[in-house]
Amino acid sequence: MTETSPWDQPRTSLFTDHYELTMLQASLHSGAAHRQCVFEAFARRLPDGRRYGVVGGTGRLLEGITKFRFTDEELSFLERTRVVNAETLDFLAGYRFSGNVFGYAEGEAYFPNSPILIVESTFAEACILETYILSVLNHDSAIASAASRMTTAANGRPCIEMGSRRTHDESAVAAARAAVIAGFSSTSNLAAGLRYGIPTVGTAAHSFTLLHDTEREAFEAQVASMGPGTSLLVDTYDVERAVRTAVEIAGDKLGAVRLDSGDLIDQAHWVRQLLDELGNENTRIMVTSDLDEYAIAALQSAPVDAYGVGTALVTGSGAPTASMVYKLVAHTDDSGEFVSVAKAAKNKASVGGRKYALRRLDERGVASHEVVGVGRRPVDDGNDRSLLQHFIVDGELKPGWIGAEGVTKARERHAASLAELPASVHRMHRGEPAIPTVYEEH
Repeated sequence: MTETSPWDQPRTSLFTDHYELTMLQASLHSGAAHRQCVFEAFARRLPDGRRYGVVGGTGRLLEGITKFRFTDEELSFLERTRVVNAETLDFLAGYRFSGNVFGYAEGEAYFPNSPILIVESTFAEACILETYILSVLNHDSAIASAASRMTTAANGRPCIEMGSRRTHDESAVAAARAAVIAGFSSTSNLAAGLRYGIPTVGTAAHSFTLLHDTEREAFEAQVASMGPGTSLLVDTYDVERAVRTAVEIAGDKLGAVRLDSGDLIDQAHWVRQLLDELGNENTRIMVTSDLDEYAIAALQSAPVDAYGVGTALVTGSGAPTASMVYKLVAHTDDSGEFVSVAKAAKNKASVGGRKYALRRLDERGVASHEVVGVGRRPVDDGNDRSLLQHFIVDGELKPGWIGAEGVTKARERHAASLAELPASVHRMHRGEPAIPTVYEEH
């Protein structure tokens, strides 16, 4: 990762839903707002056919919680629109999160009911974070989970994130970040490069070739400007003729050719042969064109050097949300003692109580279970790995979780986490979650 420059992140306090302030006002009225509480974010299930998920967005979320403030502008809006009363406005004016946040580290694999994020604070402080927490975790974890399947299918060949034109502008930056955490090598999104130190790359569009009177003129201009190591798009007209022209202009220093249409497997084979015959054994072949994890897996037999992935990635490859929820699982009673609470609704039941989690590993370091202790830490068998990290301590963010440093560490963590999973999880087939989640209740 490269060095980053500070950027002015927007205030996050109104990235919330009206009903959270309704609950805040009513709980201030009842006196329950200041009860100590434990909230938990988790996913009841994985998307159909998925065997694991990948936690994404934690760094962005932690940074946003530190910016969760109500300035005069937000307070004036809430007063003018009568969202809350004067008492609640006074509380919001002084809002600073002062509790504790625990959770799975970004890049970590997760499974159904894994306690991905745990917030310990008063009800008033924690309840108004719900929508912000879920919007970040649901989006980024969906992208990271899809990206992980794609990089697994690529089997070491680099994947490049190129989906900015297929999603919202800010979602595009978040998607680039989540993709790199899950193994993508670079992005086309320059804002992601600025904010998070992610390497950026770019080739050219068909419009650049069409702008010039001939394809040769377009290639000559690009090579003269960018150097022979650039990547040339060769499928605007006739691929074979374009490859020959590219080699004539750039010589054996030509960096790469990009294929963006047609039968990519067949084209990659004969383009590789043609490049080799022309003396360009080191010129790489990059393929794009609506790739997903299944298309990438199919291209394993082709001499492809890199994949550019757009639409499928930034839409979660069919699962645009991680379906996480944020539930109250414990609170103090009038005597100050914690009591567990849980939702009992059909198909949406939750497990009450403060959670602790570890991954049970065998003697080879392969995971067999996710063990979630309710009320106390599970017993460590000796080879197991604790999963919960302490991100925010009494309102203070611990170092190492945000910015470029956070992205680099999350990327390393993703690789290590996947290495623990059974080998079968890395195959592109459908099945049950890779390992089961087991509760130890006390």
